[in-house]
Amino acid sequence: MNVRTLELEGFRNYAAFRAEFAPGVNLIYGENAQGKTNLLEAVEYLSGARTHRTRGDRELIGFQWEDARIRAELESRGRDFLVEAQLLRGRRRRLAANGVRLKTAGELSQILRTVLFCPEDLLLIRAGSAERRRFLDASLCQLRPRYAAALAEYHRLLEHKTRILRDWEEKPSLLDLLPEFNDRMARCGAVLIHYRAFYIQNLAQRAGAIHAEFSGGREEMSLVYRTVSSIADPLRPSAELYPQLLEHQESHRRAELESRQCLSGPHKDDLAVEIDGRSAKQFASQGQTRTAALSLKLAERELHRDDLGEWPVLLLDDVLSELDRRRRDFVLRRIEGGQVFITCCEEDGLEGLGEGKTFHIRAGTLAE
Repeated sequence: MNVRTLELEGFRNYAAFRAEFAPGVNLIYGENAQGKTNLLEAVEYLSGARTHRTRGDRELIGFQWEDARIRAELESRGRDFLVEAQLLRGRRRRLAANGVRLKTAGELSQILRTVLFCPEDLLLIRAGSAERRRFLDASLCQLRPRYAAALAEYHRLLEHKTRILRDWEEKPSLLDLLPEFNDRMARCGAVLIHYRAFYIQNLAQRAGAIHAEFSGGREEMSLVYRTVSSIADPLRPSAELYPQLLEHQESHRRAELESRQCLSGPHKDDLAVEIDGRSAKQFASQGQTRTAALSLKLAERELHRDDLGEWPVLLLDDVLSELDRRRRDFVLRRIEGGQVFITCCEEDGLEGLGEGKTFHIRAGTLAE
């Protein structure tokens, strides 16, 4: 799986851009604020119509333009694809593959998969639960289209229920809508919990092995999935989890009405990381925190490879400069195989990456 060519128009600070990439390592360097991360963001967008830095397409369109285009020639699962995304200010985006209009963003992830590792991910262990849920969702939305659909529906229902809880005292009739929203949220939520549980189970095996190798066998890393308390076994089929979620919602009804907040559901889930049986968030050193975060991201890449039968495209956004020599060398050894994009400020210090190409980015253009 690799990106052969990429063309941009009006995307972030790229007025017009075209490049041909190597199937191996592509090193993208330049000073800060020149567009290196924007370039990775365009590749990331083609794997699910979302990026790690934005909540909507409007932010991806350059200030002076009304629309933006991303166009890429891809190779995936032995087939060639021409994927296009047109982002329109104030209107619905248009996605297409080989000239055929795509109905959902999830169809993109069936063509291209990406795994992004950026400096913010080094805080994945110590950050709040929202960051770890975002990590789970980003990977699962690419792996399982049904999960992506359930997540989008759950977020929509959550937003509506939050409005009901916020306004019910002024409009008591809104409470008549709560049973329906609770039911639909429990059905969607059961799907999310089921998929998360299996993903975390597989992730724990991979990440634990990587962390053990990373630490020379001196430390054991484990993952614990924390979801609503009424769920006895999150690995059970979603049809069995649904009534347990409803029960949990009902037990929190009074508290939700009083606080005017939605307190029950998988939007509160967390992925707890433990090292030698102790909470990494509370007790891990800075070095252990970085090693654990690296292990999670490298394990995510391997799970995509297991699912696809080929490596996803790996995006390393200025993360190597944040690591000491030992951790950097470990990462570089683990990412052999597959296409990799690496951004950095200087190309020096990254010798021995293997065959590939180097690109110098300056003000949204390829510099000579």
